[in-house]
Amino acid sequence: MPTAAPERRSTRGFLSGVTGVLVTAFVFATMTLSGLATAQPAAADDSTATSVKASDYDKDAANSPFPELELTVSQTRGLISQGIEVGWTGGKESTPPSSQTGGENFLQFAQCWGDDPANPGHPDRTTCQYGAFVSPGATRDGNRAPGSVTPEDEQYSTPDNGSLDPGYTAIPFKSANGETIAAVVDNKRVPGVNVNTNAYFTQYTSNEIPWAGSGADGTGSTKFEVQTVVQAQGLGCGSRVTAADGSVSGASCWLVAIPRGTSDGGEASITASGLNSDVWKHHVAVKLDFRPVGINCEIGAAERQIAGSELIATAVGSWQPSLCAAPGGDVYTIITGTESDALATANFATDTSALALTSLPYSGEGTDNLVYAPIGLTAVSVAFAIDRFPKQDGTVPDEVLDKARLPFESMKLTPRLIAKLLTTSYRDSLPNDADRTHLGHKKGDEYVPNPRNLLFDPDFLAINDAEWAQQAIAGVGISDMLIPQGRSDVATMLWRYVMADADARAFLEGNPDPWGMVVNKYSSTNGTINPTGTGLSLPRDSFPKADPTEVAARDDGQTAINLVTWRPYTNNFDSSGYLTLRGDAQALGSWDAFGNPPRFSKVTRSLPGSQAVISVTDSSAAEKYQLVTASLKTPSGSFVAPTTDSIAAAGAAMTASAAQPQVLGLDLGSPAVQAASSAYPLSMPVYAAANPSLSDADMRASYASFIRFASTTGQNPGEQIGDLPAGYAPLPSAWRDQAAVAANVLENGLPPAAAPGSAPASEPLANGTPRSTTSAAGAAPAAPVAQAAPAAGETNPTASGEVAGALAGAQTPADPDVAGLAATLPASLLAGALSAAAVLIIPRLPRRA
Repeated sequence: MPTAAPERRSTRGFLSGVTGVLVTAFVFATMTLSGLATAQPAAADDSTATSVKASDYDKDAANSPFPELELTVSQTRGLISQGIEVGWTGGKESTPPSSQTGGENFLQFAQCWGDDPANPGHPDRTTCQYGAFVSPGATRDGNRAPGSVTPEDEQYSTPDNGSLDPGYTAIPFKSANGETIAAVVDNKRVPGVNVNTNAYFTQYTSNEIPWAGSGADGTGSTKFEVQTVVQAQGLGCGSRVTAADGSVSGASCWLVAIPRGTSDGGEASITASGLNSDVWKHHVAVKLDFRPVGINCEIGAAERQIAGSELIATAVGSWQPSLCAAPGGDVYTIITGTESDALATANFATDTSALALTSLPYSGEGTDNLVYAPIGLTAVSVAFAIDRFPKQDGTVPDEVLDKARLPFESMKLTPRLIAKLLTTSYRDSLPNDADRTHLGHKKGDEYVPNPRNLLFDPDFLAINDAEWAQQAIAGVGISDMLIPQGRSDVATMLWRYVMADADARAFLEGNPDPWGMVVNKYSSTNGTINPTGTGLSLPRDSFPKADPTEVAARDDGQTAINLVTWRPYTNNFDSSGYLTLRGDAQALGSWDAFGNPPRFSKVTRSLPGSQAVISVTDSSAAEKYQLVTASLKTPSGSFVAPTTDSIAAAGAAMTASAAQPQVLGLDLGSPAVQAASSAYPLSMPVYAAANPSLSDADMRASYASFIRFASTTGQNPGEQIGDLPAGYAPLPSAWRDQAAVAANVLENGLPPAAAPGSAPASEPLANGTPRSTTSAAGAAPAAPVAQAAPAAGETNPTASGEVAGALAGAQTPADPDVAGLAATLPASLLAGALSAAAVLIIPRLPRRA
């Protein structure tokens, strides 16, 4: 129990609470009079998409496999480790590769770092990351047909000495750090050198695309992973380059497309390297400009920690260089993790408390002492990379067959389908040799198994385009979703979305869907069905892999295969998106008895043309990696994809949490959401939260500066440093106003509205995080004397006059949309003054025994 006297505690807690009510009531009243503005319009489109024509780039385009090729790259400036989309026209209908040939009429893509000194405006082929998959037509080396070696390749070739010792050509790799991997030197083979798999890239790390096909109309598209020096040291892209004037930029690189026709010189098909000069000469390339890797902050800048929600991490990465480059700017180190833990630490303030990042309010023991500032509006995304593989049974139309290996670009999902994916209810989500009889139902005397994956489910096929039903796509990556381990607000919101739907709830309770599919019993919410005797409690803040089924260990040493071994968790939501970009379903490989130690091998990622993976990620990661995302069913019955407009529409439909009026969220059962047919149902706000009773005034001021930047300048959409990245909707004006007042309250050190009966300082939290040495019951030392609220143009130069707030006022559809914000500035200043006065008054209350 708290050590403070109950009566004194009650008095001080009561008056502190009254102060908070007066401040928030005043601000709320002012907002009601001035009206709540809608979201600010997005900045003008500053897209850096670039197009290039073969006829303009290739000096010998007339003899190219695709003379009319035109390539379009979605982004070429301000690049980081991300994905970009590459589209093209002017190709020819492609033939897929086989074990003997690379295919016909396709493109290859690679990233290169160096310029060709003999051909200005073109990349140097020896600097390309290419050859790692050692597939036909996609290696750096190989034997050459007699007479097929060009003069340009002679320096990389050995002599042709007949059929027993044919000529061999190996294009070396020159790394950005000066090392060269060469298998031929002075026209002689170098023993033991492999130019395809080396210290700089392997099949597990390379971003090359050996085959990208075109449809019957000659058009096509693919996602390409752009790598920086962090992922590919041999390329060095984005390495810091300091100019004579002291400015810093990132080292540029190239994206190269290599057209491949029907055969190579001296060969009947495509089998030779795309780097051989007779093939390479028809390449088409686009320059890629990168942000400099690393943060150039002033020496001696203070380092501040912010912790919690991963949803805002991409934006923080964009904001950080601008924040620390400002005069007196601090370095903000983001530690992503469980939001509830970050809130608990921030709520019971200590001198080392990080600024908490959250989408949901504090729900732990004791009073919520936090002030919440909205800094982001984003969403959870279900992303996928699934390439067409039509049935070959004679029932599929030619126009569908012509799209073989091309990616699907749309998908619809309902809460029930997401429930199936999250509960490992499809057969392929369990190990092949495991007992899967509980994934099915009896129909009379006949046992009917559940579908093997999402794409065989009549529930899915009933709401999606007919073309999906004409596919024969297998693979464990579409039997469930890539999901991260651990607790998160994202998990809570995704389960809330599922549980808000009557059909999904019924399925989880054990009722079959209209086609007879049943839930995996170990994930049923019905304790009479769940073999554990206890129903799965939902919603929850994690994604449990509840099925204990496993394949037993073998006598030859192979270890058991359980659900986590079979379908491992990812590190976080960003890595789920990254793996989707790469087509890596995290599939379990074969047992390597000769490994050290013996272990299961890792299956190489699936290349474009054969990808099949689904993941739960966030909209900023989905945009960063240029992923295709599913449209989700809304409570109104429409299907909506996560876009800036649909996320903004969801923000307008959000209402205040019953537990904490400062925090908004989507109540999927509310009339506002039921009527919002264009709102994306998994949209989420992100708040920066801190306890204003932090004794470190410099820390409070730094956190306030972060909030002010994030909620103003940081809301300008764009691709450059300091901008709001894609995947976020700009904050509505009322949210910015709330952030401004929250920053003022935090900087001024307004004491928390303490409540009687809080737990003592020495008692640990339930999750193991120790409490602060400051009691929430009023035993905290007196807060320092606060200064007057910062005036616009001084402490908050970026606010542009928008410093009104709504610490308790939640926007609802009934709120008026009027242009009365001129009255907001004096309101926030007066609110800050009341806060400051409260700080002066409360510590001077007479103490009672």
